[in-house]
Amino acid sequence: MSAQELAVDPPTAARRLLGATLSSGPVALRIVEVEAYGSDAAGPWPDPAAHSWPGPTARNAVMFGPAGRLYIYRSYGIHLCVNVTTTFDGVAGAVLVRAGEVVDGLEIARQRRPAARTDIDLARGPGNVGSALAVSLDDYGAELFDPFSTVHLTLHPPVPSTAIASGPRVGVSLAAEVPWRFWLPASPAVSAYRRSPRAPAVGTPPRP
Repeated sequence: MSAQELAVDPPTAARRLLGATLSSGPVALRIVEVEAYGSDAAGPWPDPAAHSWPGPTARNAVMFGPAGRLYIYRSYGIHLCVNVTTTFDGVAGAVLVRAGEVVDGLEIARQRRPAARTDIDLARGPGNVGSALAVSLDDYGAELFDPFSTVHLTLHPPVPSTAIASGPRVGVSLAAEVPWRFWLPASPAVSAYRRSPRAPAVGTPPRP
């Protein structure tokens, strides 16, 4: 399994990541929920909800790099969110890891997430994924398929399409209807859907 499997459009890569194992030190998660994000306006998958939308910046540069890299950003000035880059070198795309099940290092994950009510809550939600894995901004750009990387990704056989659900992404105010959130309905660790209050009402025509 290699990064080449993720050098595809973001929704396809997102589905491929479901069931994969993401590990950082002694803690490993089985990925059960993801969101795909596309390119800037000039790219093949224009996505105004993506960090890549303005074009390359110091913050989003890794999104324009090759697939299989770690894109980390701070959300609301608090949480660190974990993303896996997709597509091709020079074309932006990434997949946000929204939720996972802790499959190794459970006691350490509990110590990192003392506010979690149950083990299922340890990595439910993108901020909690980052906390359970104890990632830092120093991990930005890490090559996830490098066995010596601080954060490592292992792909497993693809999950059957019949076992995957899809729907709108959580909390985005732009492109709020795009069904690029994918999850495994059988997992209790999947987070709840919350539509952004800033998103237009359902059925509102796009602005000219």
